[in-house]
Amino acid sequence: MNRSDRRTRKKKKKMWITLLILFLLIGGAAYFWFDQFKAGQSLAGEKPGNGEEDIFNAPEPQYGEINILLLGSDARPDNDEGRSDSLMIGHYNQETEELKTVSVMRDIYVEIPGHGKHKMNAAYSLGGPELVRQTIKDNFGIDIHYYAEVDFDGFPKMVDVLAPDGIEVDIPYRMSHGINMTLEPGIQRLHGKELLGYVRFRHDSKSDFGRVERQQEALSKLKSEAASLHSLLSFPKLLGMADSYVKTNIDKKTMLSIGKGLINNKDSGIESMRLPIDGSYEDQRIPGVGAVLSIDFEENTQALNDFLSSDSRTSTPTDKNIEINNDTE
Repeated sequence: MNRSDRRTRKKKKKMWITLLILFLLIGGAAYFWFDQFKAGQSLAGEKPGNGEEDIFNAPEPQYGEINILLLGSDARPDNDEGRSDSLMIGHYNQETEELKTVSVMRDIYVEIPGHGKHKMNAAYSLGGPELVRQTIKDNFGIDIHYYAEVDFDGFPKMVDVLAPDGIEVDIPYRMSHGINMTLEPGIQRLHGKELLGYVRFRHDSKSDFGRVERQQEALSKLKSEAASLHSLLSFPKLLGMADSYVKTNIDKKTMLSIGKGLINNKDSGIESMRLPIDGSYEDQRIPGVGAVLSIDFEENTQALNDFLSSDSRTSTPTDKNIEINNDTE
């Protein structure tokens, strides 16, 4: 055998070894993904009454800007309707890979299509995510393209997988009423169940406004955790749990695109806004409805459009300040 043949055989041998290693790596990764996905499903157990996907007649996103209705509910097997305990709009720009969130106060007095005037959170119990989408469109003029509904039974478990060391927060005062636990004041790390209690507590001087602030804080810090190496390795387990605890119409391609963008832009915080903005509402009591927020829809709609626009970072704030949180912790 001449030297040329020996070289050819060596090259072929190296090629086959390389292919074998690559095959083993791909096979190992696929096995790891499937194993972790099944582990996540096992942690979740049986689906807690999520049922079939809701009807959601949303338009297609335009110009790479995606609006996602984010709902937190306490639906249980004995209460299929549940109630919308938190309502946010997530806005993701595929070009800039930036994420913004808008918290919509549940006591805003709105016109719900086909049902007259009610509090905002009544739309969910009357017609699910689709009626919430219609209500936001009719009252604030923006299109929602997808929805994601998180069951609060699963929220603590998913947080513990995403952030096993907990999330650090500074609790300003003792919290206990209405959350089935007691959280003492001070800086501490909260795990899943405690974090759920922290974001749901609203019996303080700020009432529901304080709760919205804590929800925005927790979401920003969880977003930072999601970009860590641990969370990337835990991603298939989270997907397995989400299969039970999150109801959504977001397709896998869009989901992966958003996930990739958030990882690429991991050092940026989340800009957040609250509706209604300061100075644009007044407290009222409506017979048969109770305490509501009567808001200036024109002013809030303009503020919302300004906030979601691509050049909002460079725009000059109005006198009616939008509450923006750009937490990068």
